[in-house]
Amino acid sequence: MKNIQVLQNKKIAIVVEELTQLGGAERELDCILEIFPDSPIYTLVWDAEKTLHRYDNQDIRTSVIQKLPLGKKKYKWYLALMPWAVEKFDLSDFDIIISITSALVKGIKTTNKQLHICYCNTPTRYLWVDSQEYLKNAPIPFYIRPLMPLVIKYLKKWDLKASRRPDFIIANSKNVAQRINRYYHRKADTIIYPTADTVKFKPASKKDFYLLVSRIEPYKKIDLVIEAFRGLNEKLIIVGSGSKLAAMRLTAPKNIKFVGRLSDEKLSELYAQAKAFIFPQEEDFGLTPIESMAAGTPVIAYKKGGVLETVVAGVTGEFFYPQEAEALEKVIVNFNPRKYQRQRLQKQAQKFDNSVFKREFLEYTIDKISQKLKQEDRN
Repeated sequence: MKNIQVLQNKKIAIVVEELTQLGGAERELDCILEIFPDSPIYTLVWDAEKTLHRYDNQDIRTSVIQKLPLGKKKYKWYLALMPWAVEKFDLSDFDIIISITSALVKGIKTTNKQLHICYCNTPTRYLWVDSQEYLKNAPIPFYIRPLMPLVIKYLKKWDLKASRRPDFIIANSKNVAQRINRYYHRKADTIIYPTADTVKFKPASKKDFYLLVSRIEPYKKIDLVIEAFRGLNEKLIIVGSGSKLAAMRLTAPKNIKFVGRLSDEKLSELYAQAKAFIFPQEEDFGLTPIESMAAGTPVIAYKKGGVLETVVAGVTGEFFYPQEAEALEKVIVNFNPRKYQRQRLQKQAQKFDNSVFKREFLEYTIDKISQKLKQEDRN
């Protein structure tokens, strides 16, 4: 390990968007907390129940939005206030600030004496990539909706300014690094891939079903998968919940089974038993394909986004293109699960294990604080 002594007596804070679910960003947070366990967490809002009380023993410091009417449950109503809330965080006591962001918290204010490292999961999607889709489907009261184009315009201007505030930006993939360059006009300093707990997944004997694990929302393209399986004599199990679950259950054919949310143990079993894992959406990175490979199960994925950096065609899975039911159906019809070697699948997944993330993130932080200290000595 590089000179870890440079971190002694350094006060470190972690800033995250919101703690209202347990997803990919929370896995990154958990790994960083293992490296820096005494760091307080600053966040716009925190819902202890929705995060299954995982952070009850942490020092959580929420923004003013938490205290506003329905701030914890309906925090998206306060989108226009989020830049103000982010800038009000008082981080003056800290030497190193680590932000984990897919939206606005990269815009925290720091001084020249502090080191701000931003781990960027994506430039703010609803501003730069999916703004029209967001305006159409966002859970915003009808009386505020007419103002949203003005809000989006203001937020884009602020977000561009905020993107210049971190001293260094880590991209979570080559795909995201390209977006940072395109939308923020700056280069990511390095790439550190997101993290998966690959050791908890164990291969098992295969059964006669395909698997999809996702939030049941329009942008996840589950309707495309349903249409592909409608004409197939193949079983599909869909794990997850969301706003479109009830509607999709009503229209799905009998060979598709929705099972809702499952325990980690049951989900691990399904990953291992499936013939293949279906991944129909474009994601900045995508952790579920890695979990599938860790369980010894190949992936059938839409050929775009971060999955191009994790799935190897013909070795750990197959791609379909374009993003249409017919293209996916064709791949499934020709799919041969016996083609894939369990050891190769697991070896590929292990490149994205928690241990890799923690080692690379710690070494990067040591490098950057060492550089800063040397610069201060020269000055």
